[in-house]
Amino acid sequence: MRITKYIITSPESEVLPSDIAMRIYGSQHDINVKETCFGIIINGEEDEVADLIKEIRAMDPTGIFIKDRGFPPGDLRRCRGHRGGGARPGYYMIESESKLLPLISKALASEEKADPGPKETETIQKKRPISIKKLDEIIKEEIS
Repeated sequence: MRITKYIITSPESEVLPSDIAMRIYGSQHDINVKETCFGIIINGEEDEVADLIKEIRAMDPTGIFIKDRGFPPGDLRRCRGHRGGGARPGYYMIESESKLLPLISKALASEEKADPGPKETETIQKKRPISIKKLDEIIKEEIS
């Protein structure tokens, strides 16, 4: 099944959309690519797109964002040329979302640094519910 995805970079990312496009053009994947004002639209078989996204994300894990798109590039239902011009439906949403990407990138980067994940040597102790006997003692102390 063919799927379509947006690839959008944070404005503060060192990776430019043109860098991503060149990586795709140079890859062995059979993917259709369309460069846009806000990033790149890719269209291809689901497994090839998934493999390509892994490669692209590795370029900047906290600065590259992937979003599903319901229509392939050039689809007449979305093409401005066939609709009489103007912004395509959804453009203003992507524009507003892209303004938040620097904040999201910073949050992801700080989370990545702050939480390296649980270590194998750490033991996670689960809290057990208080025993009825202990609860009864606490209630009696509070009442008296």
